[in-house]
Amino acid sequence: MLLNDLYQETIAAITANKARSGLTILGIVIGIASVISLTAIGQGSQNSITSSIQSIGSNLIMVMPGASRSAGVSGGMGSAESLSLSDMEAIKKNVIGVKAIAPEISKRYQIVAGSANTNTTVLGTNVDYQQVRSLEIESGNFFSESDITASRKVAVIGPTVRDDLFGEGVDPVGQTIKINNNNFKIVGMTKSKGGSSASSQDDQITIPYTVAQKYFTNSKYVGTISISATSEDDITSVQEQATSLLLERHNKTTETADFRIMNQADIVSAASSITETLTMLLAAIAGISLLVGGIGIMNMMLTNVTERTKEIGLRKAIGARRNDISNQFLAEAITLTFLGGVIGIILGWLIAWGITTFASLSASVSWSSILLAFGVSAAIGVIFGYYPARRASKLNPIDALRYE
Repeated sequence: MLLNDLYQETIAAITANKARSGLTILGIVIGIASVISLTAIGQGSQNSITSSIQSIGSNLIMVMPGASRSAGVSGGMGSAESLSLSDMEAIKKNVIGVKAIAPEISKRYQIVAGSANTNTTVLGTNVDYQQVRSLEIESGNFFSESDITASRKVAVIGPTVRDDLFGEGVDPVGQTIKINNNNFKIVGMTKSKGGSSASSQDDQITIPYTVAQKYFTNSKYVGTISISATSEDDITSVQEQATSLLLERHNKTTETADFRIMNQADIVSAASSITETLTMLLAAIAGISLLVGGIGIMNMMLTNVTERTKEIGLRKAIGARRNDISNQFLAEAITLTFLGGVIGIILGWLIAWGITTFASLSASVSWSSILLAFGVSAAIGVIFGYYPARRASKLNPIDALRYE
């Protein structure tokens, strides 16, 4: 059979029963669109999380307290009071490869400005925090060393705090806010970094750590010590040096350490692992609908073989070979999945675009997911179309002609 004849016969067979062909294609369309859109959501979430983690600082290493214990009950990681300013100074002095280092003392407070108020994180730190966390100032300035030494009640706020207290577009520099019944003068506002999590730096107020200790915590301990390594190659070395130094200072072993150290790469790797697993799970769930669509194609092709038994017998009687009959039905199955695959890819891309544009989720369609979905649809056409095609080709022409 010539390719042109095969093409014409395939189109004629598919269009002979448009409603049934359309419903069969619909199963593949839904499956392909589901795979692409759900995979896009997973990949978009992974990219968004990775971007958010990388934006919190440059070559970042975080030293956090261990877990406190009371009456045999653990308070959870980070609850112990085991890190102090002297630990920070020791790391700064003795660890090679440290570019900048900053203490962090944080707690959420109700913030009041005139008749407006909001609840946000107040973080006490030093001037290195701006470099460690890659903060840029949009208006005003970051507080200075003299502000820290004199324990001046000055604050640098994020754009989200500005919006909540003063409204969008207002320059807050010079305004006064009240934190825990203490008046603070705003000296600067940071540029937006994006993100909507509870730890977003846009929704944060930064003050000198001396003020945080004096007015809020009345303690020498800090919640976190953030370190920026000189380069990405120095991260591992700095982490190992800091670990050894703190174990020696705290008179602890690796097993009994009252602190933990994580670097940015570890956090990105852990987050990527979780989102990759989620993406695979979503794709697997969507793949079930593809399987159902393939079964639908097989069902339709078997029905076609039954309905066209006499036609098959007549073709074989006038000289059609088994391969001609097999190729005809296989071509019909592949064409159905091809059409469903093309429509499904377009629909999946539109769904991903709609989610990104109109919803708060991020969806990223990759060429790999498109090629995978298209390859799977083609494989479904071959696999689920092969059996009906072989069944049709094996029909005895005499029995087929007698079939009622």
